[in-house]
Amino acid sequence: MSDRDKFAVLRKCQRVWAVAAIHGEAKRLHAMHDELDRRFVAGDRLIYLGNYLGHGSDVRATLDAMLAFRRELIARPGMFAADVAYLRGSQEEMWQKLLQLQFAPNPREVFAWMIEHGAGATLAAYGGDIQQGFVCTRDGPLAITRWTGKLRTAMQGLPGHYALMSALRRAAYTDDGALLFVHAGLDPDRPLSAQSDSLWWGTGSFARLDRPYGGFIRVVRGFDRAHPGVQTSQFTASIDAGCGFGGPLVAACFDRRGEIIDMIEA
Repeated sequence: MSDRDKFAVLRKCQRVWAVAAIHGEAKRLHAMHDELDRRFVAGDRLIYLGNYLGHGSDVRATLDAMLAFRRELIARPGMFAADVAYLRGSQEEMWQKLLQLQFAPNPREVFAWMIEHGAGATLAAYGGDIQQGFVCTRDGPLAITRWTGKLRTAMQGLPGHYALMSALRRAAYTDDGALLFVHAGLDPDRPLSAQSDSLWWGTGSFARLDRPYGGFIRVVRGFDRAHPGVQTSQFTASIDAGCGFGGPLVAACFDRRGEIIDMIEA
């Protein structure tokens, strides 16, 4: 996989709006989009930081809203398709693995772990049933393959959903090398090109990052398991306020120095 396929590059931006984890909260996302539509100006770019799926009650409407708002933004003068980016989150990683569950050496245990961590909402969004999933894991790889095939077909039947999952990037950065955007964290001892699972599962070292990473002024993440709200340090910013867990959805606007200069809570 080339770097172009792994990472999104936000070019010629004056400001970047970053959207925290959504977790299927379509109503909050619609409210955030309504406000962002009024505040978004020429030179702005938009990035969604992952976890669109899982936990919440309206996963399908969440993806529909993201796709519709992207179409609206890139229709504006001076905007291009690459000016709106989507990162892969832990929920999207889980969904991809669920669609390949037949290859897991212990599918029943893997499926149970996914359900425990919020994948049931995504499963229901595409016509799946948790109990049927457990039955298929008992019946073996062929039964699982048929079941996951139906889930994939259901997703492909909704305009843009499957294509969006295929377009997710591991991380994104501004073309001036100032800002790096990730889903949940990173391994500070690895270069960006070697980052993998830590991007969507996170590490405990993110908030304690005490030096610039890879030359970036600030690293911004959209998901924190503790959902503490907007927090910044000298080199990091975390903007997860708990959407999907009773908290608001946050969109933070960063200037070219990595400072938060505007914010929306919905």
